[in-house]
Amino acid sequence: MDFHIKYITPDIKLSTYDDKLFKTETVFEYHMLVWFISGETKIIQADRSYTFQAGDIFLIPRNHLATIINYPKDGLPHKAVVMHLTTERLKKFYSNIDTEPKNLRKKTGIHIFNNHPLLESCMASLIPYFDMKEPFPEHIASLKIMEAISIIREIDKNTDAVLADFEEPGKIDLISFMEKNYMFNMPLERFGYLTGRSLSTFNRDFRKAFQRTPQRWLTKKRLELAYYQLTEKNKKPTDVFMEVGFEDLSHFSYAFKKQYGYAPSGVR
Repeated sequence: MDFHIKYITPDIKLSTYDDKLFKTETVFEYHMLVWFISGETKIIQADRSYTFQAGDIFLIPRNHLATIINYPKDGLPHKAVVMHLTTERLKKFYSNIDTEPKNLRKKTGIHIFNNHPLLESCMASLIPYFDMKEPFPEHIASLKIMEAISIIREIDKNTDAVLADFEEPGKIDLISFMEKNYMFNMPLERFGYLTGRSLSTFNRDFRKAFQRTPQRWLTKKRLELAYYQLTEKNKKPTDVFMEVGFEDLSHFSYAFKKQYGYAPSGVR
């Protein structure tokens, strides 16, 4: 795996990946603004999926589960500039702004800015700083991030409903959340956090709701989704196993055969 990250500050980085693919399943602590330079990324969320290529700019909201698959493309590495929009910085930004985010339409998915020239210029202006040997001044980094936030708000005022929402996840209905997000291969601690529970409370509530352990229920649901993708969508096992929450093809094939009696490659 050839994966490199350069930081000019803890909140601004340049990531480069040059291999067959790189997959991760995560929930981001902070909002992430991404400018794609080369390569391709597929982002899978509970109710939709996205494919991004060179030139695309998008905002991934915090506390949303996602499977992310990065690919090099056309002989070029997967390369992107990323800004972390931290809660602390956003609180400072919005402290002098009169906004009512609860009255705005809150978009729960990824915000796409379609190669907007002002935003692209802002992100591209960071490239020379990654070659600097001396430390990047924090006050300049802060100005760059504030500039990006200001441009985002000009492009879409409804982003205030996301950026100015500082609430942490509260206790929510466990059944509806898990039925929507079971395909994400996350630690149980993260599922607990996103449903407003400690790990022990999550396990207790889960057993009460589903009458089985989280691990057994998750495996069964993921295999059922895989079976549907293979039989109804005519997808290949190599295209399915990552999307339904398995780490590798061999583990997926073993679990699938154990449940259905034949390997996923035998599905017709």
